[in-house]
Amino acid sequence: QVQLVESGGGLVQPGGSLRLSCAISGSLFSVYAMAWYRQVPGKQRETVATITSGSRATTYADSVKGRFTISRDGAKKTLYLQMNSLKPEDTAVYYCNRVENTWGWGQGTQVTVSS
Repeated sequence: QVQLVESGGGLVQPGGSLRLSCAISGSLFSVYAMAWYRQVPGKQRETVATITSGSRATTYADSVKGRFTISRDGAKKTLYLQMNSLKPEDTAVYYCNRVENTWGWGQGTQVTVSS
């Protein structure tokens, strides 16, 4: 059974940075395109960033382009999201998962951007 464990969230002031991590166990992590998603209560989950299996290509939501960077470490079976120049509108619970045919969702990690 696949387990996704997100971490690295917290409270940060506008303009600050955070690095999220997602540890994946129980699956062949390296063969799948992966993504970071976020969700605000009462709204649909949105895709923040994606990365192909070989890290050759990444995509970003327009709202985070130029500020966030997605990466992956196959040896550690870990997905990362470096978030810089954070804004209050980035406040959400962040999740990782496959791009398609998602596994069960992890608990997510809360990111709160506030002064």
